[in-house]
Amino acid sequence: MASKFDKEIARMKRIEGQARGIAKMMEEDRYCIDILQQMTATEAALRAAKSKILAIHAGHCIEEAVESGDKASQREKFTELVDLFGKVGR
Repeated sequence: MASKFDKEIARMKRIEGQARGIAKMMEEDRYCIDILQQMTATEAALRAAKSKILAIHAGHCIEEAVESGDKASQREKFTELVDLFGKVGR
């Protein structure tokens, strides 16, 4: 059975490869600007993955809490989102 995270798992594996590539560049004493460009690309890939996971959460977990009518579950999901946005802003 396919996971709702299959595409993001593949994305994370690519990011993992990028991180290994950056470490190798550093070991090879490559030009700093080239290393920084690869780091920037990796950060962008992580931001995209984070955004997609948030969209999955909103489309699945939060929707489920809203549809359930369970006020405690709805408050919990709302609190999770507020906490997450607080951490992202730091």
